[in-house]
Amino acid sequence: MTSATAKKRILTGDRPTGKMHLGHYVGSMKNRVRLQDEYQCHFIVADLHTLTTKPEREHIAQLSDNIREMVIDYLAVGIDPARSAIYLQSAMPEIYELNLIFEMMITVARLERVPSLKDMAAAAHMDEGMPFGLLGYPVLQAADILLPRAHLVPVGKDNESHIEVTREIARRFNYLYGEVFPIPDVLIGDVPSLIGTDGQGKMSKSLNNAIYLSDDAETVNQKVRGMYTDPNRVRADIPGKVEGNPVFIYHDAFNPNVDEVNDLKERYVQGKVGDVEVKRKLAAAINAFLEPIRERRAYYVQRPDEIMDVLREGTRLHRAEAEATMGLVREAMGMFRL
Repeated sequence: MTSATAKKRILTGDRPTGKMHLGHYVGSMKNRVRLQDEYQCHFIVADLHTLTTKPEREHIAQLSDNIREMVIDYLAVGIDPARSAIYLQSAMPEIYELNLIFEMMITVARLERVPSLKDMAAAAHMDEGMPFGLLGYPVLQAADILLPRAHLVPVGKDNESHIEVTREIARRFNYLYGEVFPIPDVLIGDVPSLIGTDGQGKMSKSLNNAIYLSDDAETVNQKVRGMYTDPNRVRADIPGKVEGNPVFIYHDAFNPNVDEVNDLKERYVQGKVGDVEVKRKLAAAINAFLEPIRERRAYYVQRPDEIMDVLREGTRLHRAEAEATMGLVREAMGMFRL
């Protein structure tokens, strides 16, 4: 990664729960790629965060494969390890220390007001109540963001409330001990939350409504053919609804041919085009978007040692930032040193 101390920093990343999908791309990854030259970028493989909802041994055993797949997806979409540090969260000893310090700066009542935590607990079927670790998810996330003293956090819409917790913790620390941390801004993607192919909720691995960056062309064709559209439109000659229609949401996000999209929309609301044509052109657009990503994925799949080198070097670079930050934190707090 280029040394550019004058540049502001970005921190964002994902839990390694499997391959990345189109929702991840439009929600955050697109912005990550776009901003690599403007910012000093740190992209976290947040393996510790997976323990908050999946602490069982069988899930932990899957982490190695999931981490490799996620790093491959990062590289395939255009994240450049020469310009950005891709690093492993659990390999950062400083994260544990900063997380502990930040736990002292926020109340349980405040964390209980974070709306996404209850959704995460429900999705993980935590019937016995929310574990302490999941309640503290936004605190650990704050430590992730502030450890490199990040200025900007590109995230999906569902993480916006978490970043507000980070901002509150940064302000609290700075008030108590002096200005150490910048107050990070949030950057939401052009499509804040991409609806799934079933039209029932956001795109998600667990809901089986995702188109993955690694899907081959025929898989994309099949998924698009099965996509939810206007339920009231049972024939092609019936005027259809474009607004809120997942097929057209995807056209707007992935079809660069604006004239084609506008023509389809106009004919759709007039009842002059069928779903078959609309979906066929959408599948073609998504496959054209994914083809260069597939080619880069194929390159890295054949080079597992290169994947590990990227992760090791990114972790080394991030560790240097982490050590510098913790030096500032301990000095500001006046902590005793041996």
